[in-house]
Amino acid sequence: MLQLINVGFVADGEVEILKDINLEINDRFVAITGPNGGGKSTLAKLIAGIYEPTDGQILLDGVDITHMSITDRANLGISYAFQQPVRFKGLRVRDLLRLAAGKNTTLTEACNFLSEVGLCARDYIDREINASLSGGELKRIEIAMVLARGTKLSVFDEPEAGIDLWSFQNLIRVFEKMYEETRGSILIISHQERILNIADKIIVIRDGEVAKAGTRDEILPELLESADTTNVACDVLTQKLN
Repeated sequence: MLQLINVGFVADGEVEILKDINLEINDRFVAITGPNGGGKSTLAKLIAGIYEPTDGQILLDGVDITHMSITDRANLGISYAFQQPVRFKGLRVRDLLRLAAGKNTTLTEACNFLSEVGLCARDYIDREINASLSGGELKRIEIAMVLARGTKLSVFDEPEAGIDLWSFQNLIRVFEKMYEETRGSILIISHQERILNIADKIIVIRDGEVAKAGTRDEILPELLESADTTNVACDVLTQKLN
């Protein structure tokens, strides 16, 4: 279980991005949503260890990871997928999958991970992670890397971005399979109603604080109907219409 206790984050010593965040994350699928600029991505990066909180504690299964590096957290079982995946010039796709898995992954295993995210393994396994790959291709490869890791907590920052040609049903199927294999929590930052619809728990972050948190049935109707969450509802409905 992941616990955030009175977590706050101040950027550049003066801009308060998050304040007094208290959360427990132990569900299968947890979605974090809210207006743009509310602090969602910052929260994800605090959990992954990219940023360090200026206040509060972060615990993973009772272990204080507040000041641990991203590498130490990864070793404890946290995976993080960026909103904009990083390019690693000089490395091939198969190299990244082997690094992610932490073992000498066989060619068959690596190809299976790529197939899971809708990529033809034969065409991608030896591709270099450089400018020749589109943002959508990089996003799928990054999701395949998280699959290969199989960690107890997987954090995805807007995983739907850049994969318009790949059906949402396939993306959701990947998440479901990931859970079946790891029995860990999957934390997803998204405005997409189709993503929110699979969440066991929805957390709304607004103005750096937890505005609402509860089950999908409790929170999603409010996102679509409440005047207090108009911006979120508009984002969700726009995505739905698209």
